Amino acid sequence: FSGLPRGRRLAVEPVVVGDQDGVITCFGIKKGEAVPVFKTLPGQKIARLELGGALNTPQEKIFVATGSEVRGFTKRGKQFLSFETNLTESIKAMHISGADLFLCASYIYNHYCDCKDQHYYLSGDKINDVLCLPVDKVNCITPVLACQDRVLRVLQGSDLLYEVEVPGPPTVLALNNGNGGDSGEEIVYGTSDGKLGLTQITGSKPIAKWEIGNEKKRGGILCIDSFDILGDGVKELLVGRDDGVLEIYNFESADDPVLRYDHALSESIASIQGGCVGKDGYDEILASTYSGWLTGLTTEPVHREGEELKLSQEMQSKISSLRNELEHLQMKVLQEREKYQQSSQSSTAVSSVPAFSVNDKFTLNKDDASYSLILEVQTAIDNVLVQSDVPIDLLDVDKNSAVVSFSSCDSEPNSNFLLATYRCQANTTRLELKVRSIEGQYGTLQAYVTPRIQPKTCQVHQYQIKPLSLHQRTHSIDHDRPVNTLTLKGQFSFAEIHSWVVFCLPEVPEKTPAGESITFYFQNTFLGTQLESTYRKGEGCFKSDNISTISILKDVLSKEATKRKINLNISYDINEESVRHTLKLIHPKLEYQQLLAKKVHLIDALRELQVHEGNVDFLLPKYRSILEEADQLLEEYKRQPAHLERLYGMITDLFIDKFKFKGTNVKTKVPLLLEILDGCDQDGLIAFFEAAA
Repeated sequence: FSGLPRGRRLAVEPVVVGDQDGVITCFGIKKGEAVPVFKTLPGQKIARLELGGALNTPQEKIFVATGSEVRGFTKRGKQFLSFETNLTESIKAMHISGADLFLCASYIYNHYCDCKDQHYYLSGDKINDVLCLPVDKVNCITPVLACQDRVLRVLQGSDLLYEVEVPGPPTVLALNNGNGGDSGEEIVYGTSDGKLGLTQITGSKPIAKWEIGNEKKRGGILCIDSFDILGDGVKELLVGRDDGVLEIYNFESADDPVLRYDHALSESIASIQGGCVGKDGYDEILASTYSGWLTGLTTEPVHREGEELKLSQEMQSKISSLRNELEHLQMKVLQEREKYQQSSQSSTAVSSVPAFSVNDKFTLNKDDASYSLILEVQTAIDNVLVQSDVPIDLLDVDKNSAVVSFSSCDSEPNSNFLLATYRCQANTTRLELKVRSIEGQYGTLQAYVTPRIQPKTCQVHQYQIKPLSLHQRTHSIDHDRPVNTLTLKGQFSFAEIHSWVVFCLPEVPEKTPAGESITFYFQNTFLGTQLESTYRKGEGCFKSDNISTISILKDVLSKEATKRKINLNISYDINEESVRHTLKLIHPKLEYQQLLAKKVHLIDALRELQVHEGNVDFLLPKYRSILEEADQLLEEYKRQPAHLERLYGMITDLFIDKFKFKGTNVKTKVPLLLEILDGCDQDGLIAFFEAAA
């Protein structure tokens, strides 16, 4: 949505909203009530809504993207444009600058001027957003694409000018200060893993200005706006996240923004705008959420501190009318429910399943090597059943208030390794789960979502757990590490080997890359090991400092080729030094988890001593510190179940895989390896690996 501009500063502005039913609604607020200006008929879902107009004039024309069409409306609701782009896919992103229209489908970018085709670009990965630097400031058309592979692509005409690497998949772009800053070249980006950054897009290279991480582990960023809500003459940065957190950053120093205020809503924030909506002289922040709520935060003081709160006659009548409206709606719901019950029991009844939409996201978190599954429904969720045919751990999520219960499952006949039910509290529309998988074991995670609607209905959503599920795309790797190499040769096409890589690894675009060959870099988020994959028609080369990664790839790629009846010539080069290197990467994590487990197991005994003795002065300092940090230790241990077992499993796999490539079966020596692991001696562990042959 957007606030339509008015001439006078702090005059009340009308608001225009586009929804999933294809309806454009324009309304203003008068005496605290929403007064409609115009409303269009339903149609295709509105993917984007932007304001436009001639350059250097008020931007008060309304443009919406629905399917592959762009429509334009005046501020009074009269349609003046219907432009069918003939794109084969629906429009996902749109930006308007004067007579220039920039549109993006999943991988395709198109530039139109006065609805005439100008430029075209095919991106290497999915496009999430598009922006153009202000033409009146930079004197040339410079489009910027936010792409899923952690890159901003800067274009010139139909060509790629250069790429800007950013710390996460960018989901939204905005001009800094609303106008690109003094130079007009500054762009603010938000990422799906909750990071914010500012970069300057010059004619030759990018200049990174600042970057804010996501230490508080908040949701991904969906929308950004610039507005002077504090009234200090400097525009603040307004940010909306997918976990419902609304943030205001201001620039106390000239450099980095500082978080000044945040507010938690119960649903993901789809759009955010600053403006004057409700009352002359008082600025507001307006946010729209996934299920269609519009929420306003105002600068108008409700009452002064120390002053008794008295409701005005106007406010009392407003509350009274809202109560009447609510009662009327409740009566209407009851009548419709009775009507449905009667019709469903009649002889001419026709069964109808109520439709509902689920906004879901399944993403790998780099910080703790876990997957976040976010499910959001436009109505309240009753329960969610989670089922997996591969072994996974469910991790604790602080924001999750649902009650979880586990069902026993027999993994043999049904391939069931997990059955868990989340029962949601009333009015819960958003549920976040966290899972951690085991590399090498792949299959499907299914979520059965049942909302609180009648008649009872359920939707099933499936998520692939990939063989190398803990690997994440990265821009570059350390080429000085000792690596193991797997080489494949055979009668396969570029598209076939690309489909195998998509099957094995997350964050790889499904579309076959342009060109004759491609190189992707990955990092294991759990261990920090890396993978380089280069492939073309008839040949693939995979390099990793972890033998287990090469072993998983060898097994899975062989199986996929066999399914297609393609003969593969597989060769591998194993570097003995890589085993020592991988063990050195794992050992600090192993040592930390073993120490954490020992401390947690001592807490109950130490607390008993404390109660018995009355004080802990007689204890050694290290034991006193365990008691002081007991709550934090227990919380961390609870948040990472089976962490130590996973590390043991990875070291065991590394041991077995090392000798598997030599043609030796060492499974009988695993119990001895586990004894050495309990001792937590790095040199002894390396010596065991080297002497076990």
